[in-house]
Amino acid sequence: MKGEKTIRLFSLEISRHLRIIGITGTIGAGKGTIVDYLAKHHGFLHFSVRGYLTDIILERGLELNRDSFVTVANELRKKNTSSFIAEELYAKAREAGKDCIVESIRTVGEVTALRSKGNFFLFAVDADQKLRYKRIVERASETDKVNFETFVANEEREMNSNDPNKQNLTACMKLADYTFVNNGSFDALYRQIDEALSEI
Repeated sequence: MKGEKTIRLFSLEISRHLRIIGITGTIGAGKGTIVDYLAKHHGFLHFSVRGYLTDIILERGLELNRDSFVTVANELRKKNTSSFIAEELYAKAREAGKDCIVESIRTVGEVTALRSKGNFFLFAVDADQKLRYKRIVERASETDKVNFETFVANEEREMNSNDPNKQNLTACMKLADYTFVNNGSFDALYRQIDEALSEI
């Protein structure tokens, strides 16, 4: 019994020193670039809202596009809580026992819930709109095959909402501990990330 208690206390002490970073930001701003850099160069594990939702969307036989992601995410939040998806991933991150990333944070409820758990830091990233559209055209994922007008409309839908279960990127980004501007080179973004990591 004493040995088990010691192990539990030791595990708790380790978890207090873990960093769990949430990523929020506009479409095509560079959230994935930040995740890749943290994973490859700083050893962070990655837990993705997109990956979590993809499994559900495919199970339901829905088309894998942005509308499906938004609809399913909003439905899950409405059925459970506004922070449900992020908290599911946060639980997995804590169990992993390593520095982790939860990508991407889209509601104020998610920020509030995760921040209340301690050792959570929110990174936000933004870039010029036309540059971001150019990037999504180049990466050409299933959800990115849209014209500029649709891109703008999708973004406007996700930027603001009075419904706590729906995306509100503007409000989330205002709550960030660190905000990165990604209009330049990879190295310029990496320097911003390293500076933030040195402080947390």
